[in-house]
Amino acid sequence: MNATRRALLAALEDGPIDGPTLATRLEVSRAAVWKQVEALREEGFGIESGDDGYRVDEVPEYGAAALAFGLDAPYDVEYHDRIGSTNDRARELAEEGVDDVVVVADEQTGGRGRLDREWAAPAGGVWASPVLRPERPPAEVPIYTLAAAVAVTRAAREVGVEATIKWPNDVLVNDGDGEERKLAGILTEMEGEADRVSWLVLGIGVNANVDRDALPPGATSLRAAVGDVDRRRFLQGILEALYDLTGADADLRAVLDAWREYASTLGRQVRVETPRGTVAGRAVDVRFPGSLVVGTDDGERAVHAGDCEHVRPTE
Repeated sequence: MNATRRALLAALEDGPIDGPTLATRLEVSRAAVWKQVEALREEGFGIESGDDGYRVDEVPEYGAAALAFGLDAPYDVEYHDRIGSTNDRARELAEEGVDDVVVVADEQTGGRGRLDREWAAPAGGVWASPVLRPERPPAEVPIYTLAAAVAVTRAAREVGVEATIKWPNDVLVNDGDGEERKLAGILTEMEGEADRVSWLVLGIGVNANVDRDALPPGATSLRAAVGDVDRRRFLQGILEALYDLTGADADLRAVLDAWREYASTLGRQVRVETPRGTVAGRAVDVRFPGSLVVGTDDGERAVHAGDCEHVRPTE
């Protein structure tokens, strides 16, 4: 999306605004303003022109301009109806030097999770990959993964789904029969040097307006929990929460308190498969930048990475 289009959308958010004022604010001709307004109409915006100027009375369901309209976070949006992987495209943009952009797709044909596991990503989900360039060392990247999980959980709760987080970043929903089903996951990828991150991609996948039958066993969707949601506002909520948690002025250590608030792992018996073996015991806390503290028979262990399983008491 070009800079003029972004500026026009921002101006229209404030309510009716006339053509001459728009032309002055955007530093373009009135003809250029009209051309951009027509382009937005072609994308599905309902834009009326009255005595008091241009006014938006209808916003498209989804798409780059729709997501940009009313977004209270400094991300540009690149939208695709269908793509192999939003993370792959985000990495391409990151390597080209782009930042503060989020790649969004209605459908992914090559979605993947951790350890290159297949991730079902049919049309109707929320598949998004923000590209960030935090001025932080690579060792602190895990806190961004936790922040993304918190952002998704907050958005889910806004639409009435009592989501929780399994360490470190799986967003779960209890389906009422005691089973925890996976609603969303985050795949973090980065490139950096010893002392600084070059770029960071947070691949966010949420099963939104998707039938549960279309998902793998153990997964669920917002549709299954509360019916279809407004994906535009839902994703905007995620991005706004993510920026609040990780923006330049944010206190990253505050992410831990937010994560603890929604955690389903703390206080549970867990089994964590790590590269160095299995750690089993009671999850007691998280430490910056995202380690899980497990109380074992041999004392507390800090686990930095691994696959966490909630263990039933009977096991």
